[in-house]
Amino acid sequence: MIANVALSTLNEHFAHAWQTAMATRVERAKIRRRGGATYRLIRYADDFVICVAGGKEHAEALKADVEQVIAPLGLKLSPEKTRVVSIDEGFDFLGFAIKRVRGRHGRRVIHTYPSKRSLQTVKAKVRQITHHTGPDQAPDQLLHRVNRVLRGWCNYFRHGVSSATFGYLRHYAYWRVVGWLRRKHPKRNWRWLRRTYLTERWPSHNDVELFNPAAVHTVRYRYRGAQIPTPWEQGVIAYRDHTTAMDYLEGLIAR
Repeated sequence: MIANVALSTLNEHFAHAWQTAMATRVERAKIRRRGGATYRLIRYADDFVICVAGGKEHAEALKADVEQVIAPLGLKLSPEKTRVVSIDEGFDFLGFAIKRVRGRHGRRVIHTYPSKRSLQTVKAKVRQITHHTGPDQAPDQLLHRVNRVLRGWCNYFRHGVSSATFGYLRHYAYWRVVGWLRRKHPKRNWRWLRRTYLTERWPSHNDVELFNPAAVHTVRYRYRGAQIPTPWEQGVIAYRDHTTAMDYLEGLIAR
């Protein structure tokens, strides 16, 4: 919330530039024909990306512009975290990896998918939960804990190109849970484990089944833009299906 208040000046700076010089498609085309660049700001708390339709020199100039805007606020860009990159190189933002690639028909398209760091994070959580058997932990309790991690992670990333990653995570979670069961019952053979916990070839116990990431349906590129009410609209609290973290945060601020 503090970051949103402090960086509202940055939002206003870029919004003013868009509304005055780049408000229409015709004006944006004129700027690019003259060798200039058009740009927009995407921000979440203190993380932001400036998308530039232009060259590297335009991006470097905008970086200097941002430093001048936030300097009076007592803020400065982090040298370690601030980069100027081509969309073909790709970058990570809010857990997603965003990159332009060749599509099925040879056209260049921009894909957003879970970053390697995000995948490593959820794998580490599953690995930690299934690392120790624990004499008092029942299999259904373990499944509940793993399911919370998998369900939350998949719900966050299901609005990207995530099907392949979900399939990999399904395989990883399955063998982590099966390995935990085998360590919990070291004297039991594989046939007994399948009969007891894998009756449908999928881990379950006491009506609790392991969450299947591969079953999550992905809905890509749901642009909502201005459809999300801003917190300064009086009396507006947004609750929508598939509520995102931003929706929830804006609802709290509006309250």
